[in-house]
Order: sequence, then C-alpha cells, then structure tokens
Amino acid sequence: MSTGFPGFPSEGITFLRGLARNNNREWFLPRKPLFEEKVKRPMWELVEAVNTAMKEFAPDYMTDPAKAIYRFYRDTRFSKDKSPYKDHIAASFPRRGLTCEGAAVYYFAVSHKNVGIGGGVYMTQPQTLLAIRNHIAEHVGEFHKILQARPVRTLFGEMHGEQLSRVPKGFAKDHPAENLLRFKQFLLYSELPVDLATTPELYVEIRKRFRAMAPFLEFLNAPLLNSKNKPKERAD
Repeated sequence: MSTGFPGFPSEGITFLRGLARNNNREWFLPRKPLFEEKVKRPMWELVEAVNTAMKEFAPDYMTDPAKAIYRFYRDTRFSKDKSPYKDHIAASFPRRGLTCEGAAVYYFAVSHKNVGIGGGVYMTQPQTLLAIRNHIAEHVGEFHKILQARPVRTLFGEMHGEQLSRVPKGFAKDHPAENLLRFKQFLLYSELPVDLATTPELYVEIRKRFRAMAPFLEFLNAPLLNSKNKPKERAD
C-alpha cells in the first residue's frame, strides 16, 4: 500500500539533533517555524497515513492526529530535569471506546537517534493489571501462540517489560503461565536506524509492525472491554 508519505525531511532530523544539544527556549523559539514545518507537519501526515493502513487490521485504533501525537513540551513540575522540550516526537493509538487507564496501545517515535515502534501496556492501574493477568491465566495457550507467531518473533523477538521476582499474589506458584504472570508491563518494541526516518520505508515498517502486533493488543485489551470484568483485588 502506497500513501505517498515520503519520510521526514532531513532538516527535521537535523532539528532534533540540534535540540538534543541545545534544549532551551533561547535555541528553540527562533527555530519554532522549522519545527512546525519539518517535524510536526510530517508527523501529522504520517499519523494520517498509518490510520489509513489501520483500516485493514485495527480500525478501532484509528486516532485523530491531534489526539495521537504527544505534546512536544515536557511537564517539568515534578522532574529534576528541567529541559523544556522532548528530544523526540511520538504518537500512540488507543482502542476506541476503551477508557480505562493503562490499556494497550500502538506507539511509534522518531528521534535523532532512532525510530522506535511498538505497542502494549506500559503503565497501568492495579485493577487493570489484575484483569490482564486473569485473562492470561485463563487463556495461556492463546497468548503463547500470539507471542510465538513468526511475524512477532521476527520483528520484535521476546515480549519486554518490568517483572516481579515471583508469581503475584492470588496465583499458584506453579501456574502454567507463571513466567507471563510476573510481568507488570506487556510490550513488543523494536528500534530501527534513524536513517529510515527520512525515507518512505518509515511508513512501511510502522505498518508492518503494527499489523504483526494486532492480535497482541487485542488480547491484552479483551478483558478490559468486558464490562463484567471489574476486579476488586489489588495487583502487586
């Protein structure tokens, strides 16, 4: 599928590289028009292109670019790092109708160092984590099959994420899904060379990886879509 997206202008990547060395308002403000034209506008166009592709395999995750693209300005109120700007531009695609915090989303980011493409559950609330773990425990064979699918193994390798040192409370220590239940994050993620960002292959690689992880995200979100599944216990 061709969308005509040519990649980011090389000036956009040069801008991100310069910002990494000069993350301050004095450097950024005179160059804000460059950011708008060479970074933000292409990102908007890329999100629109990805949405078009997702009509085929993940229509419920199509997201308005205005909502998909993360703010470029950092919230420094509670951070020791007072750098005002992010060193990358990123977008995420949540599932329509799923309002619980911590649901699985598609994600990609472009920086001066690399292109990151992935998806899954990164930060979540205890009750959401418990719902996902219960779903894994009840459908461990299905989840293993998803993680072992050739496109997933080829494009992402293993599932990543922070883990507990032992099986969480409420599950048997010898549970068949023991190694999966210890996860607190459920992520598929890959990093590609930054040179990709300035070519049409950027869109191709995002589309290919998003399509490969579609069953993964649907599995993780399935228990959250079930209104009857309202876990009351706290997850570790």
